[in-house]
Amino acid sequence: MRIALVSDAWAPQVNGVVRTLMTTVEHLRAQGHTVDPITPDQFRTVPCPSYPEIRLAFGSGRAVAARLAEARADAIHIASEGPLGWAARRWCMDRGIPFTTSFHTRFPDYVAMRSRLPADWFWPIVRRFHAPAARIFVATETLADELADRGLSHTHRWSRGVDLSLFGPDVAPLPALAAIEGPTLLSVGRVAVEKNIEAFLTAEVPGTKVVVGDGPARGVLEKRFPDAIFTGALHGERLAAAYAAADLFIFPSLTDTFGLVMIEALASGVPVAGFPVRGPIDIIGPTGQGMFGGNARIGALDEDLAAAIRLAVTADPAACAAEGRRYSWDRCTGQFLDGLAPVRVPQRRGLIERDYRTDRSKLYV
Repeated sequence: MRIALVSDAWAPQVNGVVRTLMTTVEHLRAQGHTVDPITPDQFRTVPCPSYPEIRLAFGSGRAVAARLAEARADAIHIASEGPLGWAARRWCMDRGIPFTTSFHTRFPDYVAMRSRLPADWFWPIVRRFHAPAARIFVATETLADELADRGLSHTHRWSRGVDLSLFGPDVAPLPALAAIEGPTLLSVGRVAVEKNIEAFLTAEVPGTKVVVGDGPARGVLEKRFPDAIFTGALHGERLAAAYAAADLFIFPSLTDTFGLVMIEALASGVPVAGFPVRGPIDIIGPTGQGMFGGNARIGALDEDLAAAIRLAVTADPAACAAEGRRYSWDRCTGQFLDGLAPVRVPQRRGLIERDYRTDRSKLYV
């Protein structure tokens, strides 16, 4: 199957969306599918206002159209609401070609935080972007419910996975973190205002706070919180070793749609503390015992982050690792394929649509 994947989020950006997309592409190719990513690194870009680490490919409509025409894809998935995503959406709609989208980021909340304008002002843009899609891929059922409340009910579940060959409870701790005064409290992700890292750094709890990641807020936070350790971005084995060095993982974000780093922490045997909002509650569960019928605590959620941290310390590391192992990338890749909308290709006597999920073709005359 040939799949065109259009995304404004791609390497060298470092975030959960990029890791999700690149891992999915890797697994699709391993299964024998052909994937043509259409991403910012293929175009001239400009820095995103207030977030220069993100490059945006403005004025790329014709180039995107050419790439899509050349791809001759059996299915087109648009993964982001940026300039490339809008250009691909326009190309598909102009030709009556079905496409799918995914909702990775609470774009209205992020813009509201940076502009100090109400998030509701930006939801019409999101609805307009996703409404024509055959399906909108979402990571959790609660996110599907949220979008339905916003008038976008045509959603499809696409969960997330963990690389269990990399993240696990038996990984050796990162040497730079192994000797610090414990307990070691770890946060991993973009160091940006929307990640609410300040709530973690101001929580009055014992231990050493470690922030792994980079972003526009790092310099300010490093100066304000000199007792915290900022490592910058870590990848691969070094990232896995950072999880292994932690006693507790803190996820302070209020706006994430999932939180890939939480399941990586769990797979590493590290309990998670956070706020009881969408994302954490879909992984840690309302009782702190996960989402797969477990009977042991794997973390804690509370409106008072310090209280959540104090309770999460009592969680069972073995139960955490068992919960993390339930998140399979192979299963997620299957969900991705199941949600795609096959492209109808004009033929002499009609339209032939091939359903690649059942390997059957249908003739439309």
